Amino acid sequence: MGRGASCREEVAESAPLCSGTPTHPALKPRGGQVAALIAKQRSRSRSRSNSSSSPGAHGGDESRSGAAGTMHPQPPLPLAALCLLALPAAVAAYFGLTGREALTPFPGLGPATAPLQSRAHLKQCELLKLSRKQKQLCRREPGLAETLYDAVHLGVLECQAQFRHERWNCSLEGRTALLKRGFKETAFLYAVSSAALTHALARACSAGRMERCTCDDSPDLENRQAWQWGVCGDNLKYSTKFLSNFLGPKKGSKDLRARMDAHNTNMGIKAVRNGLKTTCKCHGVSGSCAVRTCWKQLSPFRETGQLLKLRYDSAVKVSSTTNEALGRLELWTPPRSSRLAKGTAPRPGDLVYIDDSPSFCRPSKYSPGTAGRACSREASCDSLCCGRGYNTQSRLVAFSCHCHVQWCCYVECQQCVQEELAYTCKQ
Repeated sequence: MGRGASCREEVAESAPLCSGTPTHPALKPRGGQVAALIAKQRSRSRSRSNSSSSPGAHGGDESRSGAAGTMHPQPPLPLAALCLLALPAAVAAYFGLTGREALTPFPGLGPATAPLQSRAHLKQCELLKLSRKQKQLCRREPGLAETLYDAVHLGVLECQAQFRHERWNCSLEGRTALLKRGFKETAFLYAVSSAALTHALARACSAGRMERCTCDDSPDLENRQAWQWGVCGDNLKYSTKFLSNFLGPKKGSKDLRARMDAHNTNMGIKAVRNGLKTTCKCHGVSGSCAVRTCWKQLSPFRETGQLLKLRYDSAVKVSSTTNEALGRLELWTPPRSSRLAKGTAPRPGDLVYIDDSPSFCRPSKYSPGTAGRACSREASCDSLCCGRGYNTQSRLVAFSCHCHVQWCCYVECQQCVQEELAYTCKQ
């Protein structure tokens, strides 16, 4: 399986329209009519500014636009963005648990002889920004390098999906500077990175892409019966055990920031573990459930991302205190914490941070700001544009319509055009 495959599988689970591009000739524009209409519209397109924006709740659907005329269904813009982000060449992301530098893309193994595959695997391990210990583990585990790369794709896609309506939209621009601070956003990046790695590794085991692990090998009867029926459970047990060794205790773990990172890393792993569910399959004549086989399976990563976003929204600011009995530094909530009582340690399921986040309204070393971002006039322009107002532009959008099935094997559609209003934040 090529690099990023696990990521694309996860995107397909939650966004099936990524693969829904029509290929039949009947689905293409006829005679350039749509292109001509759009060109004509561009020549007379009008742009008007609105200095005051309607109040709305932050986090609405930014891709929603008000239509002038009849509305027709169309694929949501965030989904199209996710489809583009799924391309391996478009990803140059920080892998929150392996280093401070961007992950360098590398070629997949592809079909080759065993010696060539071995050399390619070693080269991939060198290209990853890993510690010395992590590189040693990578060299010993064929398939791990591509699994790490899959985890980066999965984490980047999910982070940008969850924050697509926020001022900070998980942009890669400014990522290095942001990770040097203990913001709420940094906490989420560590949690989603560790969750993506846990998920990708467990799935890689069950998919047979790792040499040192396979299906869920728990000794209970359910897993043994599932294996006999050719069903392979996700090996979360091996994944979490391997990660405890792969991540390991960091140097300077007595530092407050290191404790914060470790807490959020563990929180991401727990989020994946909480999504483990039992899936069952019936066997019998004519669909009867004479024999039922059950096995453990991870929830789609989208559900894990949604849980982490909820934890981000209720993240807890912490400081440090010394546990005299144990002689070590521990996280502690300051008296100003609104949700937890004074002197209470954060729960394992909390995301924790130590620095207050900037507004992310204007370009800075942490983010590109919100100028030019699409927003919804009814829901998010006021918050997303930070009170600067928004621009309104009329545009024509082409979409498939009047579809019907042609005997026997394909769907024929016409191309329709509608005018709609788009809103973007002012500079």
